[in-house]
Amino acid sequence: MTAIGALTDPLQRTALLLLRWSGARRDEIRRLTCDCLDTYASGHPRLRIPVGKGHSERLIPLHPDAAAALQEAINQAKTMKAASRRDPNTGRFENYVFVRKGKLLSSATLFDDAFEKACKAAGLVDSNGTRTVSAHRLRHTLGTQLAEGGARIQTIMTILGHKSAAMSMIYSRISDPEVRRQYEEALASGNRIAGPAAEALMSGQLDDQAIHWLQTNFLKTELELGHCLRLPAEGPCECELMLSCPKFLTTTEYAPKLRARLEREEELIIDAEVRGWPREVERHQSTQRRIRQLLSDLDEQPGSG
Repeated sequence: MTAIGALTDPLQRTALLLLRWSGARRDEIRRLTCDCLDTYASGHPRLRIPVGKGHSERLIPLHPDAAAALQEAINQAKTMKAASRRDPNTGRFENYVFVRKGKLLSSATLFDDAFEKACKAAGLVDSNGTRTVSAHRLRHTLGTQLAEGGARIQTIMTILGHKSAAMSMIYSRISDPEVRRQYEEALASGNRIAGPAAEALMSGQLDDQAIHWLQTNFLKTELELGHCLRLPAEGPCECELMLSCPKFLTTTEYAPKLRARLEREEELIIDAEVRGWPREVERHQSTQRRIRQLLSDLDEQPGSG
């Protein structure tokens, strides 16, 4: 990045900064228009990425360093007063940022040539003088940093413009200790966790397969009262049928739902008693005991207070 910052061509430097900090694809950056930069209500820079590979426009936050460089490039483009061009994807006439002498700069000029210079300056070349990384690596760097910072798959999808979660999941392949740390923080949220799976999670007893699956599918495991940590190969989830399932885990975030379920179980007990269904009474009483135990493990009171 130091070498990129030292590039003498302002448009090349800006293009690589955008590649690093926006995660946008090369052609998306190349076709940015002069109205692509604004701010959120908080004042943080926001980048509008035009219709691209995913055929949809998206708005994403932008690092201030990249925003400052982009604003200079936009100002320069406006002073040139270049003629508008018809965008082949949108069909609209646009004023592009990366234009020189009336021509839209090529990807080779903006990225390949510039990155070649930066890699040589940074020593990222092999014995033959060939660069060992590609400019596309900057997009992967952002995706990986988002994943390691705890960003949800949906966030990574939005920023990188992915259409499927599977495409974003590749950025979540981080080390087991890091995965375990993230899940301890995500699940506990600085408070407490409970359920049969809590001990295995906190003691690091989850195997590699479980950790790899959970890191990319945890959001899909949410139940009414917690999460099911059962892997697909282990068969159907039983957590909702019996809260003592060894794969069931809940956190303090679910305490209000646990209390509401406790009240519902009491209503069902009364109804079953009226109907003369002793087995149903026993089943709901068993569920009540289990919920009370979970609330106790979470250091939460059974009542609404």
